[in-house]
Amino acid sequence: MDLTTEKQLSFPTTISSKLADYAAFFKLRLASLVVFSAILGYLIAVDTIVWVDLIWLCIGGFLVTGSSNGYNQIIERELDKLMDRTKVRPLVTGRMAKNEALIVAGISGAVGILILWFFLNQLSGILALISLILYVAVYTPLKQKTPWAVFVGAFPGAIPPMLGWVAGTGHFGLEPGLLFALQFMWQFPHFWAIAWKASDDYAKADFYLLPSKGGKDFTSAFLILLYSLFLLLVSVLPVVFGFTGNVALIFIIIAGGIMIYPAIQLFKNKSDKAATKVMFASFIYVPIVLLAWYLDKI
Repeated sequence: MDLTTEKQLSFPTTISSKLADYAAFFKLRLASLVVFSAILGYLIAVDTIVWVDLIWLCIGGFLVTGSSNGYNQIIERELDKLMDRTKVRPLVTGRMAKNEALIVAGISGAVGILILWFFLNQLSGILALISLILYVAVYTPLKQKTPWAVFVGAFPGAIPPMLGWVAGTGHFGLEPGLLFALQFMWQFPHFWAIAWKASDDYAKADFYLLPSKGGKDFTSAFLILLYSLFLLLVSVLPVVFGFTGNVALIFIIIAGGIMIYPAIQLFKNKSDKAATKVMFASFIYVPIVLLAWYLDKI
């Protein structure tokens, strides 16, 4: 049996397996959450839903996000081999060639930006382009160099709900700025909780992304709690500025409690279990707040 035949037997190419590889390459679940944030930003912005525009937003946003995730895996493919959480990705295992990945990421990014630019408005396309560049060309290379990569990555990570607003209105303002601020502040406890849980695995690739040089220590736990509190404060700003009312405030406070309680537990015991709870709380925090924001306006 020659090597080519052996490789084909190891990685049989079927439609379902190829789709699974593209889903992993685009990080389908993460990309879907990003698009969901953009949809909620759009719904908060508009009085009447234009379904064609919303569909274009979903398609364009998904393609740009998938492109960003794909380029990230291309750049880090050698590092991904070292970590348990990433060693089965398509580029690492050889199920996807580098040239194929470059073509797919390039086409999806370009098409996504063009869709947002021409089918919605230029500002949407510009925001998507900025997000792609920051994530791929700035955040990704910084991950091995400094924990400040999390700060840089928070900028493209905070664009989706603001992009949704801009897609629906064609302009910027205070309310989309507050959408950006909410998701920007959310990035810190969310990602630091992930970095705490995956600290040992990240260390294999020389990723040290917790805010303290000591890693899983008092300082990192304190900052996760502190930024969770900051997140709650930023979340009530729409109420302060009159964009939402008391109903939204109630849900925001509930979401804050869901987020802050495990952060307090992490501060007390500095355990991986508590960090996992912070991580899962962060997954539902932004949807709760954005949904409350939207529902309080209709």
